[in-house]
Amino acid sequence: MRRFLSLAAMCVCALGVWAQETVAVNTGNLVSPEVKNQTVTFRLWAPEAKHVSVEADFFEKTRQQTPLGEVEVAGKIPMQKEENGVWTYTTSVPAPELHTYCFYVDGMRMLDPNNVYMLRDIATYTNYFLVDGELSQNYLVREVPHGTVSKVWYPSPTLGMERRRMTVYTPAGYEDGKENYPVLYLLHGAGGDENAWSELGRAVQILDNLIAQGKAKPMIVVMPNGNGGQEAVPGEYPNSMYKPSFMNPKTMEGSFEKAFPDIMNYVETHYRTVNDKAHRAIAGLSMGGFHSLYISANYPDKFGYVGLFSAAINRQSKSENAYIYENLEEKLAAQFAEAPKLYFIAIGNGDFLYQDNVKYRQLLDKHGYKYEYMETDGGHEWRNWRKYLNHLLPELFR
Repeated sequence: MRRFLSLAAMCVCALGVWAQETVAVNTGNLVSPEVKNQTVTFRLWAPEAKHVSVEADFFEKTRQQTPLGEVEVAGKIPMQKEENGVWTYTTSVPAPELHTYCFYVDGMRMLDPNNVYMLRDIATYTNYFLVDGELSQNYLVREVPHGTVSKVWYPSPTLGMERRRMTVYTPAGYEDGKENYPVLYLLHGAGGDENAWSELGRAVQILDNLIAQGKAKPMIVVMPNGNGGQEAVPGEYPNSMYKPSFMNPKTMEGSFEKAFPDIMNYVETHYRTVNDKAHRAIAGLSMGGFHSLYISANYPDKFGYVGLFSAAINRQSKSENAYIYENLEEKLAAQFAEAPKLYFIAIGNGDFLYQDNVKYRQLLDKHGYKYEYMETDGGHEWRNWRKYLNHLLPELFR
């Protein structure tokens, strides 16, 4: 017995030493990125590497041809190798924002082993860091009352699913009170899912901070999965351990728009909501903007506030749900007969959907439909969509 205990003790000790060695080998005492004195320094220990570079969203961009057309991509900058095998690169602190980056080691893309803060965008992970400032002040966690974020399963008979998942934000104090709240339905883009806005979009932090500042009304925010063929995020429902994809089944052929009342019915029967047009909003980015456009047009008596962020506009479908996209001008006429309190359109001047949005605004102008327009620099990217959400929220439910 004593011999067994001694062996067990040796194993535990060995495991402890191995764990410490693993930490030391993978990360050591390096800090990366290190933001101080108006500079940011990236570091990577790679003593055998021949060439290491860092790619960041704030470096000078280049243009690259993709299936979506010509888009801007982040640039790479070579790092310098020090005698201890650590590669470094120091530059000026970028503008206030959530910034993403990664490394390339002898041509192979890799994450920063010294930075545990990562984001997944479709099938790609990147590291990130936050630079505080006026633009990004609401993206950081502050000492304010925090809302509750829940992963909620609901039935969708229209899609033939017993359960689908959505992310629901309830404001601070919701659990303790009896008040009813307005609802914003916030929709993600192609390749995204019900986690996109709460993680990539910093929606929870933006909501907490704006509500605490008194700039936004306390509200419930529903972030559903807009891929009608999915129950939830890949890997988090049965038989779903597959690589996330940019284009998924049942996304832009009418299924999601047709099934949207399933989401609303669940929300309005399970949460304390104000169930009228003046207390409902719908907004989304890219594909989510497309969904917001057509859902609000097909259900003109439901939403008093509509937000289109870098929205896809045009769609022709041969599915049984093609009626969702037909006769848009007639549907807009019905929608604007009792116009939404706010119809908000925003896009970057470098976005590949820019001209489509110009034509859509021309259509609205032709009929004299009122809308608010916001144009920013940059293209089809999260730094714009976070900005649009930060701008839109204070205008809702006023």
